[in-house]
Amino acid sequence: MNVADRISQNVQAVEAALEKACSRCGRKTDSVNLMAVTKYAQDEEVLALLATGHIRHIGESRVQQALSRWTRPEFANYPTVKHFIGHLQRNKAAQAAKLFDFIDSIDDFRTAQSLDNHAGQLGKKLYVLVQIKLTDRESQSGIALENAPLLVRQLQDLKNLCPCGYLAIAPQTDCTETLRPLFKKVKEAFDRDFPLSLPQRYLSLGMSADFETAVEEGSTLPRVGSRLFA
Repeated sequence: MNVADRISQNVQAVEAALEKACSRCGRKTDSVNLMAVTKYAQDEEVLALLATGHIRHIGESRVQQALSRWTRPEFANYPTVKHFIGHLQRNKAAQAAKLFDFIDSIDDFRTAQSLDNHAGQLGKKLYVLVQIKLTDRESQSGIALENAPLLVRQLQDLKNLCPCGYLAIAPQTDCTETLRPLFKKVKEAFDRDFPLSLPQRYLSLGMSADFETAVEEGSTLPRVGSRLFA
């Protein structure tokens, strides 16, 4: 099977799983946008994904890798919504502000201030999500759920950033009943802190292994990588 056929088949399988998850919880499928996480994908695979026309939201976690990919004509010609989902260092804020439409991993106000400054210099509004930490892993970025509302309020005072939701990474487990209460807590916080009147509003829960459970619990922007590119 060639790359294009493999990626097309994977997209169909993921969309079928999404449709079933939405059916189980009474949601419309158009209330969910799939994000393709391209960290480990080859350029040929990403181009094949874009060619399907089914997925526009793209998640990158390395600024330099994203710059080398999305500034090339063969990628730039596709309409995409580019999200940065990795840990953002302040010395990369200028490049990130220029390339990305969304920064989904805000967990520090000083980094947000740097982004705001660079976005202002570009005359650009950046959408941002606050990253919630749901694990005890020291290597995992994010802030505790109870501290998130304060950061959201701080972000609302920055002129060039538009806070519009939460991103959370759950523990790596196959136990659905461990994940559900965690997803529920973040969904409750999301509904409290981000009103329906916002023009852009995203709850990014779930990855390849658990996105169906996340969708059942309210995720609007699950992040899928290996199930699209394997």
